[in-house]
Amino acid sequence: MRFSLWTVGLVACLLLACRSGGRPVTLNRERSDARSDVQAGPMMQKVAAPASAPRDELAAAGSLAHSPATTTDPAMGSSMVIRTGNASLEVDSLEPAMNGLRRLAERVGGFVGNSAIQSGREQLRQATMEIKVPAARFDELTSGLPPLGRVEFVNISAEDVGEEFVDLTARVGNSRRLEERLIDLLGSRTGRLQDVLAVERELARVREEIERQEGRLRYLKSRVALSTLSVTIHEPPPILAHQPGWNPLWEAMRQAWRNFVALLAGVIASLGFVVPVAAAAGAGIFLVRRIKRRA
Repeated sequence: MRFSLWTVGLVACLLLACRSGGRPVTLNRERSDARSDVQAGPMMQKVAAPASAPRDELAAAGSLAHSPATTTDPAMGSSMVIRTGNASLEVDSLEPAMNGLRRLAERVGGFVGNSAIQSGREQLRQATMEIKVPAARFDELTSGLPPLGRVEFVNISAEDVGEEFVDLTARVGNSRRLEERLIDLLGSRTGRLQDVLAVERELARVREEIERQEGRLRYLKSRVALSTLSVTIHEPPPILAHQPGWNPLWEAMRQAWRNFVALLAGVIASLGFVVPVAAAAGAGIFLVRRIKRRA
């Protein structure tokens, strides 16, 4: 009886030991199988990759460049307005008016860009000055023109470039994402030299396009930030003058001389008619007197 109880207890211990020792073995096998599957996955994908993979990747990257931007701000270009204007002033003296216009440009935070002076013997003295000021103070510049002289006209035009600015911003974003995609392809590509060169050419084209678009954005920002006003300043024309540089007194003297010369020329020209007539008349009178004396 004792032997049988001892035998049953020994068998129960063996069964418990077998159950507790079998679980770690099974888990270790499962983990090793999973690791082997993970390591074998990329190797199988590299082996199974077709030769035309670079072309497919370039096509996918190209479609990314033409896709619309996912994040754009609708109000980004709402205030992108380029303002330009032309004005004409009549002043008493040209040089003081030009100095006053320069001081006005400095007072509103701007500067004089291009300037030109036209003057000649028979030409009206005038000057053209191109003033660039911050867009927020453009109205202050135009309102400061009347103290300098008589304002003849002021023409102001505004061009809204907000739509172009938003479109270019979206294009730059898409081109940047395409550039990153091509850089990743170029870094991971270890295939044929022809495929690597194709990716490099596409990357160079995308970077050139990005530089061109960003240059246009900088140009639009600078034109919007600074408004331009072209001012023409001229002195008043002479009194009774029909054209610039025309002096009525000098012209009257010239006309009197012309009349005198014309009269003298007429007298000389008439001698060809008066002298023969006078000679004929004198001969007739002489003959009449001589006949009377004989009678």
